[in-house]
Amino acid sequence: MFEVIPCVDIQQGRAVRLLEGDPNRETVYFADPRQAAKHWAAGGCRWLHLVDLDAALGRGDNRAVIQEIAREVPCRVEVGGGIRDLQMAQVWLEHVDRIVMGTAAITQPELVEALLANYGPERLVVSIDAKGGWVALRGWRELSEVSAVSLAERVAAQGVSCVIYTDISRDGTMQGVDPEPVARLREAFPHTLLAGGGVANEADLELYQRLGLNGAIVGRALYEGKIRYPRTA
Repeated sequence: MFEVIPCVDIQQGRAVRLLEGDPNRETVYFADPRQAAKHWAAGGCRWLHLVDLDAALGRGDNRAVIQEIAREVPCRVEVGGGIRDLQMAQVWLEHVDRIVMGTAAITQPELVEALLANYGPERLVVSIDAKGGWVALRGWRELSEVSAVSLAERVAAQGVSCVIYTDISRDGTMQGVDPEPVARLREAFPHTLLAGGGVANEADLELYQRLGLNGAIVGRALYEGKIRYPRTA
């Protein structure tokens, strides 16, 4: 089953979408992220993808409102943004169904091992956010020397069962999906693979399906009504 997962990015207490991950180029879609979450939950989503942008950028957090959302919505919730140590991961796992880790998956592979050992693969997702094939770190502000493909292969070997791939250069742009890097990730990671970044319309979702992906994380195209929601097929 191919699944469309609505994304609620939270910056300074509001539900926003950023252009290419730039916190200074935001579009506010809901002044209250709880309204955004309830809107998508009412549409029947099975999962909701929440991102604490302020925590990812190291300038505060939106923990209270995210925890409130997780308590109130009927769907399952995953959260990412600034989860870079075992203590923070443990705190979040008391409130949400699974956590999404990006930077720490690169800089602390031992943390991935510990979380898999303690909680199992069903409660951890690795986010591979890349630009030009290279993985970005710390709220997408730095490019690493680790390729997206090599990271996908490594976390698969560690036992990670779900990866989210984001094409940073297209995120929030609605320019359409670039199939080549997605296809490379699909070849490198044999388990559940979700992707986002540039989704503009139904054709992009169909492309993901043809490439063998399991789902898409979608923000702006959903908020602006470019794809159907609730899904009818």
